[in-house]
Amino acid sequence: MSFKNIQESPRILGMRVDPTSYDDASERVLDWVRSDTPAYVCVSTVHMVMEAYDEPSYQRAVNRANLVTPDGVPLVWCLRMLGNSAASRVYGPDLTPRLLEEAAAHLIPVGFYGGAPAVVDKLVATVKRDFPGVEVAYAESPPFRPLSPEEDEAVVRRIRESGARILFVGLGCPKQERWMASHCHRLNTVMLGVGAAFDFLTGAKPQAPRWMMRAGLEWLFRLVTEPRRLWLRYLKHNPRFVLLFAMQMAGWGRDSGGANTDASVRA
Repeated sequence: MSFKNIQESPRILGMRVDPTSYDDASERVLDWVRSDTPAYVCVSTVHMVMEAYDEPSYQRAVNRANLVTPDGVPLVWCLRMLGNSAASRVYGPDLTPRLLEEAAAHLIPVGFYGGAPAVVDKLVATVKRDFPGVEVAYAESPPFRPLSPEEDEAVVRRIRESGARILFVGLGCPKQERWMASHCHRLNTVMLGVGAAFDFLTGAKPQAPRWMMRAGLEWLFRLVTEPRRLWLRYLKHNPRFVLLFAMQMAGWGRDSGGANTDASVRA
């Protein structure tokens, strides 16, 4: 069944995750661009599910997104266990180049927000080299601190004035989802929170081999390559996720895992 025909989406520990595909997600983004519909897309991982489980306001920000893709293979397995047999992974670092190809073909200006200054500079150069015809209308690396209201308004103004219609946001979870939720109504663009895609696409960080991705072991590769940054996250979240989802499947948890009936979820 096409995602377009699904009226309600399943929840994993209370967070909405949509059974979608690369083709469906790309088509939706292009439809929103063509219809001048401000929108935002979250690409979800176990980390995101657990952050949402622990913080209801963050969960609401994700659940209000126009689309929530299963970025992590474990979430695809969960969707299948919840009855969505056709669920497939829609991985941010793979969705990004697909959309850049569409942007080049349809003359859609794009922008990038997030990442370290050197990474953003290299990203722009990489995109211009690998995707001839793409107009990079905007690229900015914000400081690693909260912006003042004046600074934030200036960022909004620069994005608006740039004319970017697809904005790739690489602030990391949970910051990027909160940022997109709070700025969607202020920007006439389609935003995608793509996490570490900027680093992966520029080679600033290595990607796991495809066999590890297919086996659901990408987290292990990232832990080995970034142990100081990630060990606490995985120690805190991964065992709890397995236990809590098992409880959900058994009907013991606080979340039933059924369809998402939140009226605030966007079509």
